[in-house]
Amino acid sequence: MAATTRTTDRGTAYFPQLAAERLDIALCRASAAVARAADAHATREGIGVGQHLVLQMLGAVGPCSQQTLSEELRIDRSVMVGVCDDLERAGHVRRERNPRDRRSYAVTITDSGRRRLAEAQAAVPAFLADTFHALTDDERGQLSAILAKLLQAGIGGS
Repeated sequence: MAATTRTTDRGTAYFPQLAAERLDIALCRASAAVARAADAHATREGIGVGQHLVLQMLGAVGPCSQQTLSEELRIDRSVMVGVCDDLERAGHVRRERNPRDRRSYAVTITDSGRRRLAEAQAAVPAFLADTFHALTDDERGQLSAILAKLLQAGIGGS
């Protein structure tokens, strides 16, 4: 993920100063850059970020309703329908009546979905190393802990 910095007419780069003064701006821009990198990685891997997250959650917690997937993964419900439709067409998930609530459907990962998830997961470490190459392992751990703390405190919505 290469960053470019343009200079002003006076020969200085303004954005580093702005980022130092406005943590919110810096975080938004960093988030957008990481999202672009994740989308590019997903395109190369042939599995969308949302699809990967759905398979990962289903593999970890078992069958869930689309509503639960949407809420937990912070993916808009209308987008989640398309993500699940695509995964179902590929044979990676199946929808069945939810035994706990017959009015809803449970989304369940299939063996094909488990294999696809394993392939996608295998590519994650190299993606993270490339995307966060400017940070040491300790800095990555600190960033992860800080972001988790912010999200626990309610930043980013619930």
